[in-house]
Amino acid sequence: MAGHTDNEITIEAPMELVWERTNDLASWPQLFSEYASVDVIERNGATVRFRLTMHPDEDGTVWSWVSERTPDPETRTVTAHRVETGPFEFMDIRWEYREAEDGSGVVMRWIQDFHMKPAAPVDDAGMTAHLNRNTAVQMKLIKEKVEAAAVAAR
Repeated sequence: MAGHTDNEITIEAPMELVWERTNDLASWPQLFSEYASVDVIERNGATVRFRLTMHPDEDGTVWSWVSERTPDPETRTVTAHRVETGPFEFMDIRWEYREAEDGSGVVMRWIQDFHMKPAAPVDDAGMTAHLNRNTAVQMKLIKEKVEAAAVAAR
């Protein structure tokens, strides 16, 4: 059994701005509310290996892990996976960007496929529910921040 999430949001901003802001790893602590820091470890062509560190959770635990992500500006997609998997057997993420059919902006979609280790504090269903809740919060924040940047740039 594996977990799967598929969430999207429309950001009322130009594609270039959405792409640049959401792929600027150094700015993720300002873009996402959950990340305290991002440290780039290595760059190999378009692929970036980096450490994400979260703010302490309600129990005071600070979660951190290494991931790799590869953006493809031609297809407006990003593939990513956790290198340090922690409680996951695997965690793969795909970001997709496309112009909204009605011309209202950019549809940003996150697809996550994963499987929890047997000793993890939650199972696949529990993590799916958590990620769906949290993704909605983070996408809304990103939408607000990128749209504000679009207004300021006009």
